[in-house]
Amino acid sequence: MPHLPQPPFHSLTPTAHQSPNTQKKKLSTKLFPLVFCMGNADYVYPSTSDEAEAAAAECNNNDNNNSSHSHKVAIPPPQPFVKSLKYNLKETFFPDDPLRQFKNQSPPRKLLLGLQYFFPILEWGPRYSLDFFKADLISGVTIASLAIPQGISYAKLANLPPILGLYSSFVPALVYAMMGSSRDLAVGTVAVASLLTASMLGSQVSAAENPQLYLHLAFTATFFAGLFQAALGLFRLGFIVDFLSHATIVGFMAGAATVVILQQLKGILGLDHFTHATDLVSVMRSVFSQTHQWRWESALLGFCFLFFLLVTRQFSKKRPKFFWVSALAPLTSVILGSLLVYFTHAEKHGVQVIGQLKKGLNPLSFGDLVFVSPYLSTAIKTGIVTGVIALAEGIAVGRSFAMFKNYHIDGNKEMIAIGTMNVVGSLTSCYLTTGPFSRSAVNFNAGCKTAVSNIVMALAVMLTLLFLTPLFHYTPLVVLSSIIISAMLGLIDVEAALHLWSIDKFDFLVCISAYAGVVFASVEIGLVLAVGISVLRVLLFVARPKTFILGNVSNSGIYRNVEQYPNAATVPGVLVLEIDAPIYFANSSYLRERIGRWIDDEEERLKISGEASLQYVILDMGAVGNIDTSGISMLEEVKKVTDRRGLKVTQIH
Repeated sequence: MPHLPQPPFHSLTPTAHQSPNTQKKKLSTKLFPLVFCMGNADYVYPSTSDEAEAAAAECNNNDNNNSSHSHKVAIPPPQPFVKSLKYNLKETFFPDDPLRQFKNQSPPRKLLLGLQYFFPILEWGPRYSLDFFKADLISGVTIASLAIPQGISYAKLANLPPILGLYSSFVPALVYAMMGSSRDLAVGTVAVASLLTASMLGSQVSAAENPQLYLHLAFTATFFAGLFQAALGLFRLGFIVDFLSHATIVGFMAGAATVVILQQLKGILGLDHFTHATDLVSVMRSVFSQTHQWRWESALLGFCFLFFLLVTRQFSKKRPKFFWVSALAPLTSVILGSLLVYFTHAEKHGVQVIGQLKKGLNPLSFGDLVFVSPYLSTAIKTGIVTGVIALAEGIAVGRSFAMFKNYHIDGNKEMIAIGTMNVVGSLTSCYLTTGPFSRSAVNFNAGCKTAVSNIVMALAVMLTLLFLTPLFHYTPLVVLSSIIISAMLGLIDVEAALHLWSIDKFDFLVCISAYAGVVFASVEIGLVLAVGISVLRVLLFVARPKTFILGNVSNSGIYRNVEQYPNAATVPGVLVLEIDAPIYFANSSYLRERIGRWIDDEEERLKISGEASLQYVILDMGAVGNIDTSGISMLEEVKKVTDRRGLKVTQIH
């Protein structure tokens, strides 16, 4: 005969797998006219109302006879508050138990392990080999060839002097090589952070009218971004970044890429004046209101180099062993464009060039940081927003490549490393850096073994700063625009958006909202909108948990959701409900009302169909991992409601 599980129903308490904080209060001493099933066990529900009553009697007998069909489990003792609090804090902030490696170690060993935690190079450095160096040397030179033109391009995108793009690929790369735990991440400036910097700082200070103050604010924003990133890692608050869901990032990155591409129309068309707004309407109005100023020489040159970059990227994509073709394409474009301008004097025919680049290594900038009102709040806000975006991109990229090579990176440790390199960078004339996907992908495909590839890249950039910067004088801006457009097209992931549509329509809504917000409003509004929708979804999951009716799948003892399984039939006179979430104060009122509505609907359905009246309600609470005092009070209220409805009470002890 089918049987019911046997927890002590006379006092409903959380099961052993629940947190200690909930194991402290008992429910009513009376029986519920409900059967509560909690835990992870496989339950066999009664197939008829008669069997339900018989099963209840059988359960009572089993308690006395200690039958093999069921076992009575004693109620666990209440846990002390301090122990419960310690457990919850540990599970929240230290799920990976980072201090485990220090247990039973001597003081010198603990010191070494602590240094290795913050400086992983001390761990893998002694094992470094010549074979590793050969691979890292090739990778470092390859990513340097990409970092130099990209760095100059992204600095222009941020409305900063182009030389800052090279500065930002030198010092931060050295810092990350010592502190980063990813073997594949190639650090440098990124387009989205550059665009955010230009948009947020530009609303307060004009880069054209007051370039020195704008530059100092960029350093200050980078400083606060680094502090915020490092603080998240030190205080184990990395889960905050998780509020940027995958759907949010896909939509936001695609929207930002679209905005960046639109901004490059200024360079492609050779326009001198352009809107500072980033929304689609403003950009299009600015472009088509100046058709008489379009320069066909600049446009022709830009589209030729863009075609070259896209062809090389597609070629390398189809033949991965020729990854270096697309990696060298930006630098090749810069060289060819510079030679073309130099020999044809195209700068005299409307083709704009970079001009003079300052020669030498990064100057110190700690005296340039701005900590006075009214600019301090702008710098802090810009730093936090750009810092979160940079963290989300850098950690996601690092984890992706770590998965391919089957090793683990610590997210909190990465935050400390990225934050530290930005703090140091802000003091050495750098602006925000992270681990861009395009550069890291080239590093990965080039066969890098360790973070030494970043050191090689930094040394190559250093040589460029010392000796080669005059060669970039004739580099046309239209080539830089082509490089940016080519890189941004790779961030518009249409396949990922279509995948979201096929899997989860709400995630697709989040993605499209982020994209539309960025493209039609502003980068900040798009980001806030996307995060707001993601947080709203989290709140809905908590406040509106799923509840559904379970039915018996024909010719089996398995019970499934009747909405998903059309062949699952309900048991006459028995309503089996499953609650698919923990019960908290935020959802207890909803669950009380929802359970009552399920009972109303079931009684109405039975009345119309002429079937036997409802006698039992079974709440399957296997998915309820936690329950607070509000949830317990809710269950007590459900008991009173079912008493008043005259549902048959089955005494189960």
